[in-house]
Amino acid sequence: MEHLTLKRKVTIMIAIMAAMFFAAINQTITSTAMPRIIAILDGMDYYTWTINIYLLTSTIATILVGKLSDMFGRKPFILIGILFFMVGAFLTGTSSDVYQFIIYRGIQGIGAGIIQSTAFTAVGDLFPPRERGKWMGLMTAVFGFSSVLGPTLGGYLVDHIDWHWLFWIFLPLGVVAFIMILMLFPKVDRKRGQSIDYWGSLFLTLSIVPLLLAFSWAGTEHPWGSWQILSLIGGSVVAGFIFILIEKYVKEPILPLHLFKNSVVTISNIIGFIMNFGLMGAMIYISFYVQGVLAISPTYAGYVTLPMSICMVVMSAITGQLIAKTGKYKRFALIGMPVMIVGMAIMIFMDNIGLTILSLVIFGLGLGLGMPVFSLATQNAVSHKELGVVTASTQLFRNLGGTIGIAVMGTVMSNSLTKNLKEALQSPSAPDFSKVDPQVAQNMLSFANPQTLMNKPLVEKTEASLPADAKALFVQMIDSIRDALGNTLSTVFLTGTLVLVVALLLVFFLKELPLRSSNQPADAAAHEANPGVKEGKALTAE
Repeated sequence: MEHLTLKRKVTIMIAIMAAMFFAAINQTITSTAMPRIIAILDGMDYYTWTINIYLLTSTIATILVGKLSDMFGRKPFILIGILFFMVGAFLTGTSSDVYQFIIYRGIQGIGAGIIQSTAFTAVGDLFPPRERGKWMGLMTAVFGFSSVLGPTLGGYLVDHIDWHWLFWIFLPLGVVAFIMILMLFPKVDRKRGQSIDYWGSLFLTLSIVPLLLAFSWAGTEHPWGSWQILSLIGGSVVAGFIFILIEKYVKEPILPLHLFKNSVVTISNIIGFIMNFGLMGAMIYISFYVQGVLAISPTYAGYVTLPMSICMVVMSAITGQLIAKTGKYKRFALIGMPVMIVGMAIMIFMDNIGLTILSLVIFGLGLGLGMPVFSLATQNAVSHKELGVVTASTQLFRNLGGTIGIAVMGTVMSNSLTKNLKEALQSPSAPDFSKVDPQVAQNMLSFANPQTLMNKPLVEKTEASLPADAKALFVQMIDSIRDALGNTLSTVFLTGTLVLVVALLLVFFLKELPLRSSNQPADAAAHEANPGVKEGKALTAE
C-alpha cells in the first residue's frame, strides 16, 4: 500500500485511528469505574481476573492474527476484531455477576487484540520506517486521548447513571469504525501456496494460557509451590518445547523463530515485557490509591489521572515528529525511561493529591517519550513481509509482561495488605469496639476490608446510620484501613520502580539501525546503507 497517494493514505489512517479509538475508549472508560463495578457485583476477590482475562485473550488473539494478517491482509481481521469487541462490550453491559463479567471481558479482549495487532501493522503497510515515527506517535496520541477522556467520563457516568451504560455508550462509534474500514481499507489478495500453521497455533496457545493462569492463581488461589501451580508451569514448558519443534519444520510458522536471532527484535521485546510488567502491575492500583486511600469519588479520580494522559498525548506526538525528522529513536528511550522511573518512584512516597498529580505528570512525560520507540525499532529491523508477525510478537511480549506483572503485583499487594491490616486493627491506637453495642460493632467490622473503601456512597450511608458514640470509632477504623492500604500500595509502587530500572539498563544494549525510507525488503535496504555487509545478514544486528 506504499504506492497509494498521500490523500488516500491519510483517509485510511483516519479509519484506522477511529477503530483504535473505539477499542481504547471502551478500555479506559472503565479504569476509574472498575473498582466500583466489581464492588457492586460483589467480586473484589476476582478483581485482577477482570484485568487478566482481557489481557489473556487479547494476547492470544494478537499473536495468532499477526501471521495470518501477513498472509491474508489486514482488512478482514480488523473488521472481525471490531465485531468481536462490539459483541463483548454489549454482553459485558448485561452482566449480572462477576463471572459473566469476566467471560464477556474475555470476548472484548479477543477483539482488542485483533484491532491492536492489525492497526499498528497497517501503519507499516502504508508508510516506510522513516515516516512511521510520526504516525506511531499519532496512534499513541489517540490512545492517550482516550486515556484523557475515558477515566474522567467513566468516573462521572458511574457516579450518575447505571454502570452498564459504560459498555454501551460508544457502541455506535464501533459501527462507524466498521463502515469506514469496510469502505476505505484496500483489500489484499491472498498469495498462492500458503498454509496455516494450525499445530503451531494450538501449542502456542497451550503454552501461553497455563503460564498466565499459573501467575494469576499463584499466591491467591493456590500457594506458589502447590502442585496446581507447578503443573500449570510444567504444562506450559512442555507445550512451549513442542511449539518450538513445530516452528522449526513447518512451512509457514505462526511465530518464525529466526526473528529472535535479530538482537533488535529480541532486546526490544524483552524491554517491552519488563516495562509492561512494572507499568501495568503498578498503574492499575492508582485507582485503588486515589479512591481507597485519598477517598476521592470516581468522577474526581478521573480528573486526577487527566494530567498524566495529557502529557503522554502531547509528548507522544512530539516524539513521533522528532523521530521522523532525525531518523533516530534510541535516544528517546534513554530519556523517557528514567523519567518514568522518577514518576513511579514519587508514587512510593505520595500522601496527598498534589504529590499524586506530580508523579503522574512526570510518568506521563516519560511514557510519551518511550512508548513509540520499541514497536518502531522492531518493524524497522525486519523485512516488510514479516511486518505483521513481528508487530504481533511485540504485542505478545508486552501483554505477557502486563499480565504476569498484574499477577505478581497482586500477590505482593495481597501479602502486604494482610500484614498491614492486622497491624492496623490490633495496634494500641486501634478503635476499641467494646464500648459499643456488640451487634453494631459486628456491623462496623464487616467494613474492615479495602473493598468497602471503593464504594464511597455505602461508607457514607453506613456512617450516617450509626449511633453518635459509634460514629467516631467507625471513622477511626476507616482511617486505619486507609493507612494500611496506603502502606501496601507503596510496596507495590516500589516493586514497579525496581522493575523499570531493569528495563532501562537493557535499553543501553539496544542497537540502533538507520530508519529505512522505503518498504523494500529489510536486507536490501540495509545492504544499500552498508554495502560491505553480506546479503541476508544485514539486519541480524547481533
